[in-house]
Amino acid sequence: MTREYPPNVYGGAGVHVEYLARELAKKIEVEVHCWGDQKLDEGNLHVRGAEPWALLAEGQEKFNTALATMSLNLAQVKSLAAIDVVHTHTWYVSMAGFLAKKLFNVPFVLTTHSLEPLRAWKAEQLGSGYAMSSWMERTAILDADAVIAVSHGTKADILRAYPEVAPEKIHVIYNGIDLVEYEKTSDNTALTKYGVDPAMPYVLFVGRITRQKGVTHLVEAIQYLPPNMQVVLCAGAPDTQEIATEMRQKVEEARHVNRHVVWIEKMVTKAEAIQLYSHARVFCCPSVYEPFGIINLEAMACRAPVVASATGGILEVVVDGETGYLVPFDPDPVTGFPARPEQFARDLAAKISELLAHPKKCRRFGEAGRKRVEEKFAWTAIADQTIALYRRLIESRGV
Repeated sequence: MTREYPPNVYGGAGVHVEYLARELAKKIEVEVHCWGDQKLDEGNLHVRGAEPWALLAEGQEKFNTALATMSLNLAQVKSLAAIDVVHTHTWYVSMAGFLAKKLFNVPFVLTTHSLEPLRAWKAEQLGSGYAMSSWMERTAILDADAVIAVSHGTKADILRAYPEVAPEKIHVIYNGIDLVEYEKTSDNTALTKYGVDPAMPYVLFVGRITRQKGVTHLVEAIQYLPPNMQVVLCAGAPDTQEIATEMRQKVEEARHVNRHVVWIEKMVTKAEAIQLYSHARVFCCPSVYEPFGIINLEAMACRAPVVASATGGILEVVVDGETGYLVPFDPDPVTGFPARPEQFARDLAAKISELLAHPKKCRRFGEAGRKRVEEKFAWTAIADQTIALYRRLIESRGV
């Protein structure tokens, strides 16, 4: 159960489900129920999309997203009678898993890619619906037979946010990467297409325009970076009109000090992203909250050194001084944003600048990053761990 599935993927959870489902289907029969009009039957993989109830999705109120979510969860649960185990990803589908467990007496597995209590800025996106999304997530996590955390840091966050959850119910299974698809390429046609100068070094950001991904902090850091290098912001799908406006203002201000800021205002194709990773001197992940950070795996697989916030699951992906640099991150205890945003921007700029000035170190870090993803984050092992968990739960319930 997932909100995102190709072609409707806008974040790491959607990438995770796409590749996990494909890998699982090599060994077991898999149904993916998602948001949209998708329909696919390919071997063991069956995909079925559905749309929320239009009456609840219409209108301008921010809470409509939460209402639409509940409507689709209610509709999709009717098609789950023949399954052996239900596995949900993100709060958008958590109630479908909760209800399937109650109605059909099947084990309920929940992968948490983020936690609502740790994302207070979601109130800007969902309005009063944030209370509803938080309730749905909490209800599902407390009732799930197994909770998959995508990092050890996420497991610790779950236990802090939901201390009622038994630690033994939480299983750490990492995100993964397709090592064949994500590989360094010499093709640079996407750079030319989007106005990136292949001859000039650049620092790259890839991700949505959200508070969580911290892209505005990277934009703030531009004033402290050398002016003779490019900053490529592959950033689209803003959460709200407010952050879209803020992003535009900050980019315009940054262009006064560095005219080589390239903003690609959309989510590019996978092939284009791989080209951008492959030719980047540095990849930057300035997230303020990141349970895992699959985007860093993509960059490392393409041999790009990474400068990233020292927070959450990033600490288990990027090795400081070996595959890139971790930038100290001191969150405000209330908002979760940097307690000293100017200092955070300066620290980002300092580490990026160091790598920009040392191409040999960049290449060494890039090769080390590729080796790390090959050794630790292949999808095959992740699918095997997931299937083993399914089997244990099914056997324990006698299903």
